[in-house]
Amino acid sequence: MPHYPHTLSDENGDHPLALLQLLAEERKRLIAANTALDREQAALVRKARNAGYGWQMIATALGVTRQAVHKKYGRR
Repeated sequence: MPHYPHTLSDENGDHPLALLQLLAEERKRLIAANTALDREQAALVRKARNAGYGWQMIATALGVTRQAVHKKYGRR
């Protein structure tokens, strides 16, 4: 986990609850960003499949196994 010295240190006399609130806000922001990235990735995988790219090529581009990408994005 990255260290955020400006939000996680108590050097400035910040109250622990204020630091927890900052951490919670950062977590929400990261979750929202991750959700957006997941949607974009799914759309790009569909686009690649529609363009005729195979699971292996898509998996290589994503840095995962063919099985992993097929399990996540293959038709069910």
